[in-house]
Amino acid sequence: MTEQGAAVEADDQVDEGEIAADYIEGLLDIADLDGDIEIEQSETRTTIVVGEAGDDFGQLSRPEVVAALQELTRLAVQQQTGEFSRLVLDVAGSRDARAEQLQRVVDAAAAKISDGVDRVALEPMSSYERKLVHDLVREHGLTSESEGEGADRHIVVLPA
Repeated sequence: MTEQGAAVEADDQVDEGEIAADYIEGLLDIADLDGDIEIEQSETRTTIVVGEAGDDFGQLSRPEVVAALQELTRLAVQQQTGEFSRLVLDVAGSRDARAEQLQRVVDAAAAKISDGVDRVALEPMSSYERKLVHDLVREHGLTSESEGEGADRHIVVLPA
């Protein structure tokens, strides 16, 4: 990639983060909630962090609500940029809480495989969560595959 291509790509990521942060800020204003918003960039994703672990956002930090807000934010970004967004939203530490929950799910699946079960199908989850789960499954020395389409896409844990 040329220097100019890299600069354009970096600008696209910054724009995505700014658009997402503005959208979330608007939602917080409507809900009359205050919270610091940070934009974290990686090579593959933009993460919008709202508040810190322990901040009181009430129902807004529940995993299913964060997932819905993340999807709405992605759609808002996509509408303005015309590009698919791999945006991740973290409200008051919800991302870490979900990662801990996924660790427990993978641990339980690994125990079932250890007990002789041939395969364990997990609940549907986002592409970001599936990536985390694939990594956690590998740490157990097992294999995993994604199955299904769209909202039904899920992981199946298998023996190595």
